[in-house]
Amino acid sequence: MSAASIDVHYWASARAAAGVAGDRLEVEGPLTLAEVVRRVLDLHPGTRLSDVLAVCSTLVGDRPVSTEDPGAVLVEPGSSVEFLPPFAGG
Repeated sequence: MSAASIDVHYWASARAAAGVAGDRLEVEGPLTLAEVVRRVLDLHPGTRLSDVLAVCSTLVGDRPVSTEDPGAVLVEPGSSVEFLPPFAGG
């Protein structure tokens, strides 16, 4: 039985802070968004990623979840999570 994954995508300053465009998290089942954040921060120690993610809008799939409790948002295997920092300009 192969493990499933959650794809994480970083945009703009989140990409710069992580040093990569994204990460693939191998999972056995659903994770909370809080756990996804913890795991990606563990992958990028010593970076500004924590500070950047704190101000990002977050999408799980195509659903905005920024106003929800990250501990209550479930991210299913096969889903994507996108972190979008505030953008300047129009």
